[in-house]
Amino acid sequence: MALRTRPPINIGLVFDWHAQKRTRTVVHLDRPFDIAPDAGTTYGAAPLAELVTEVSNWLYAAGVRHGDRLAVVKDNHFDMVLIAAGAARIGALPVMMAPGQDLDAIRTMITRAGPTVLVAGAGVLDRAAEAGVAPAGPGVRLVVIGEPREGLPSGAVTLDDLRGAADAPVRVRGDHEPMIVTHTSGTTGVPKLVMHSPYTALGALPYRLESSPIPFLTSGRGDVVASAISFCHMRGLSWTRSQFALAPRAMVVISDPGLESTARVLAKHRPTSLEALPNIFQRWEELADEQPELFFQVRRFISTFDAVHPRTVRTFLALSRARFPVWAWGLGQSEIAGISANLFTRATVRRARTTRDGVTNVGWPTLVRVKVVDQYTGRRLPRGEPGLLMVNTRTRCLDYLGESDRHRMKTEGDWWNTGDLGERTRFGRVRLVDREVDMIPGMSCIEAESTLLDRLERAQEVVVLSVPDGLPVPVLCMRDDRLEPEEWKRATEGLPDFGEPRLVPWEDVPRTATWKVRRALLREQLLDEKCGRGTGRWT
Repeated sequence: MALRTRPPINIGLVFDWHAQKRTRTVVHLDRPFDIAPDAGTTYGAAPLAELVTEVSNWLYAAGVRHGDRLAVVKDNHFDMVLIAAGAARIGALPVMMAPGQDLDAIRTMITRAGPTVLVAGAGVLDRAAEAGVAPAGPGVRLVVIGEPREGLPSGAVTLDDLRGAADAPVRVRGDHEPMIVTHTSGTTGVPKLVMHSPYTALGALPYRLESSPIPFLTSGRGDVVASAISFCHMRGLSWTRSQFALAPRAMVVISDPGLESTARVLAKHRPTSLEALPNIFQRWEELADEQPELFFQVRRFISTFDAVHPRTVRTFLALSRARFPVWAWGLGQSEIAGISANLFTRATVRRARTTRDGVTNVGWPTLVRVKVVDQYTGRRLPRGEPGLLMVNTRTRCLDYLGESDRHRMKTEGDWWNTGDLGERTRFGRVRLVDREVDMIPGMSCIEAESTLLDRLERAQEVVVLSVPDGLPVPVLCMRDDRLEPEEWKRATEGLPDFGEPRLVPWEDVPRTATWKVRRALLREQLLDEKCGRGTGRWT
């Protein structure tokens, strides 16, 4: 039987499909997999598929069966995708979690997941041991990745205990049944657990487009495609499937986006296509100044998950030595995948052309329907008037695991409330204003932060925090932890009034697994304020 042209939409079958292709890719890692620490950093298609099969066998030997839930919380790496694939391959439901949340949030998510087995990294277990708490309740079997400092918890097993297990039966779920659960960023509290089927996660039309050769936008056979994302999130699955379908020359995984680690990886594997989270690119601006040659060969920059500031786009496009480099930007959410997309060039982000509209323009809806409604009444608003963005899409998640009522609150028929404030502009484009919970009357935080970043060249990060009954407070991360009064005066000329700026080291800003700033926690830490704005209806 001839191999099907497009990859399957169940992640449990994607690795085997790729291994059978005539044209395959090679994966290079920045460090060995946590689940295979002695196996090196280079994998062809067949070894990757074999490792996914081994994961299925390990999980089955640990007691995971078709229909069971499996919770996974470990350090960021591409092996998160392999674990998800191994679980899906036997029809289990993997619940993927990043370890960056506090222990109470992790424990809450695990409780909501109700797993049969918990796969946990040593780092999370060390934190739990120090706090004197158990990561999961009784009756949940624990499989440990790595070596906890305090030794194995009672009743736990390691991957070494499971290696060499018998072959597990392959039995994937249907295209419209639950396949995977990932979580939201958690900027406002405990992340929500988002359940997707093969169709909503990988099968709808936007995913099929990403797996097709499209000039400027998707990979070709000669590309070296690097990615620095949170691999426990849905983007890790869609990135894997699309690159396996397109089979570039190499895929490069950057699990640690720190400056030193990134410089080492990019020096060895010079990418022609580079994807990262928006705030990772922003952090890499320092690397762009110090080692610009690392980015000379990049023709296509890609950012997803969140808004990206024009200064960041301008910085990297200026470094590329390609004839026509582009920056592809997609705005999306864990619950509904892509909302809109835009394409930037050097011309579109020239400083003189970066207007208010250009700063917050997130482009055109990506095969979804978008409407803007009044956040209090639900009344549909005309173009040019900001309100809540509602989206109608076939990629909408099935449910929030353990919080079905919350999921229902965010739906109105076929429409999903994104919690983003925006407006429709000319030619059907979408302009993003703010998250509803971050809103400041009369001001767009995104616009103010982009303007301040443009004017403060040494700023690594700018966060404008809303303050009830007070002036918004700017939080600045400066490369040298210094801000001169005259420098601040020039930067704020023509902008709304601010409170006194707060200088905070970049490392001290609380972030999510997708590097978004946890504004509520930052506000609480700096201002002793626990309240935000918005209706509170859609969070």
